[in-house]
Amino acid sequence: MFNPGFNDSDDPMASRMFQAGMARTGGPRRRFDEYYRCYPVAMLPGPERENVNHGGKVIMPPSALDKLTRLHITYPMLFELINGAKETKTHAGVLEFIAEEGKIYLPYWMLQTLVLEPGDLLQIKSTDLPPGNFIKLQPQSPAFLEISDPKAVLENAFRNFACLSVGDVFTFSYNDNIYEIEVLETKPSSADKGAIGVLETDLEVDFAPPIGYEEPSAPSNTAGGLPGGGMLHYSGTMAQAINYASIAPSSSSAAAGAKAVSSNFLTSGHRLKGTRTPTVKASTPVGGASSNQPEQAQVVKIRKSNGPQPLRLPPGKLFFGYEIKPLRKAQEKKEGDDTEPKFQGQGQSLRAGGKRKDLEKEKDKKSESDGKKTFGGTGDSGRTLRDTP
Repeated sequence: MFNPGFNDSDDPMASRMFQAGMARTGGPRRRFDEYYRCYPVAMLPGPERENVNHGGKVIMPPSALDKLTRLHITYPMLFELINGAKETKTHAGVLEFIAEEGKIYLPYWMLQTLVLEPGDLLQIKSTDLPPGNFIKLQPQSPAFLEISDPKAVLENAFRNFACLSVGDVFTFSYNDNIYEIEVLETKPSSADKGAIGVLETDLEVDFAPPIGYEEPSAPSNTAGGLPGGGMLHYSGTMAQAINYASIAPSSSSAAAGAKAVSSNFLTSGHRLKGTRTPTVKASTPVGGASSNQPEQAQVVKIRKSNGPQPLRLPPGKLFFGYEIKPLRKAQEKKEGDDTEPKFQGQGQSLRAGGKRKDLEKEKDKKSESDGKKTFGGTGDSGRTLRDTP
């Protein structure tokens, strides 16, 4: 019977015939649109797959592949993930079709972005995204700055991603550390999606300062920009500013001070022999106290500074404070050498000593000749000691 409130669009058979006719005549392509129970990748049966947990691809059931094939959705298969309860969404690719029927496995960071709990219902729609040419990222910790080559690390991390959306806070693993990065901006930007594909494209990456990062402040000087150690005086010449007259090598006060400081013996001497131990003084013994009180040693303060103190110069100034001693010319040296006497004092002749020795020898010979005349000459006959027969 005729029903005035009936519409052809309310008939499911009519809608299916219309869609089949549109597909045969080249009409608009149908979208993949299904609901699944979502779970983290860590709950996937089998060995642990860390690269999937720190990537941007999901694992779907085999029935999804059959439906995608019938809808003629080809590579790259990109999907829009929508949490209708929290009104959050993001985008992802697909890695494998090995999940149980009615389930879909997502990286943990994607569950946090969509504000989902394991077992929640998630809507999956197929979509098309333009290849990206620019993306701006913000690390969530200053620890990201410790990576020596962030470009190479991100290029390796992006191999596990098919697309990225504005607002995603994805993770990647490097040197046993987990780093979080938020997507701030993408180009080309679309008002409804704000996502780009990162497969087979040249992507320019820009970084915002990490969260919690503080710019290193310039070292402030408490003396108002002056070097530590004393005040500076800019009036007059450099020699006047540092009072060079008092520290010059020719200054009498500087020479006396250097001589006193450079002395190796600044205290009174002690004799090595004849030292005696202090005698014990008689006193009334007191409980808990020693009766022998050693004499207090004389404290001698020794100066630790030797010579003039370091110069207090402002930044960017040098001072060569050596006295000028003019060099003597070669002609002046010769004239001075001629006037100076070569030898001084009274000389002694070497022959005087030889004459003195000859005189001594003559005296010895004369004394010997006098002795011979006394005992061997003619005179009174001497007496013999032996008796005559």
